[in-house]
Amino acid sequence: MLNNKILAVDDEPSVLILLEKRLKGAGYEVFTASSGQEAIEIARKEQPALIVLDILMPGMDGSETASKLHQDPKTKDIPILFLTCLYTKREEEREGHEIGHNFFLAKPYDPKELMDEIGRLISSRSPER
Repeated sequence: MLNNKILAVDDEPSVLILLEKRLKGAGYEVFTASSGQEAIEIARKEQPALIVLDILMPGMDGSETASKLHQDPKTKDIPILFLTCLYTKREEEREGHEIGHNFFLAKPYDPKELMDEIGRLISSRSPER
């Protein structure tokens, strides 16, 4: 059975609410976190199929959060999709969506493109998880 859990992480409540609503509407089981530390705790416990992560957050930013998740044996294989304004649409078109173990979508993102990318990432996951 395919894991349909997604962890959405953003320090802006309005962004998190919209993302959660969109993901739940598409049939995903959604967990939310507003900080990097909270994201790590939830990821370890829930083992989501995907983490949608903002980069610019106070305290532990998204890059540090991703690094800690990739170093932890319990979470190292969970793909991370960054939603960020640090990565422009032009860079996305030129370089693609994947850098290392992480995937990127530039903000503002197209909702259909986001859902397509999430569907692609989750369906490519091993069903053993």
